[in-house]
Amino acid sequence: MQAADDDAAQVLRQFRIVFNAVRHHFRRVENASGLGGAQIWALGLVAASPGLRVNALAAAMDIHQSTASNLLRGLTERGLLRAERETTDRRSVKLHLTDTGQAALDRAPGPYAGVLPDALAQLDPATLMQLSAGLGQLIATLQADEAAGRLPLAQL
Repeated sequence: MQAADDDAAQVLRQFRIVFNAVRHHFRRVENASGLGGAQIWALGLVAASPGLRVNALAAAMDIHQSTASNLLRGLTERGLLRAERETTDRRSVKLHLTDTGQAALDRAPGPYAGVLPDALAQLDPATLMQLSAGLGQLIATLQADEAAGRLPLAQL
């Protein structure tokens, strides 16, 4: 039983290291730019793809479209993004970075998506599959709400 306890303690320490790295990055982003991590990620995506639509941004961030709309509303109200309505379909909006938005993005440390998505993207497929399987078991054991998986880390 001691080995299982030691293994659990080791994994707990590893989670703490990951959470600390994520929290530290978000703190650096907020201190440098005055914006949260999810806001910087959204600005970074729009900067990389001017004219990006809300549904495409939501898909890129793997968040619900209503979450993306709320996030973008705040950025637009602060003058960091400009939303341009389509002439043919008034419901569709193209997003563009303003000069103020670019200045905020320039102040933020990268990666804009955050350190965890960046690190996960660098892992090989086999490691990602193992990690996914193990985390799936942990989520089931916790009986956690899987809907939380569609919220940006910076908002948790």
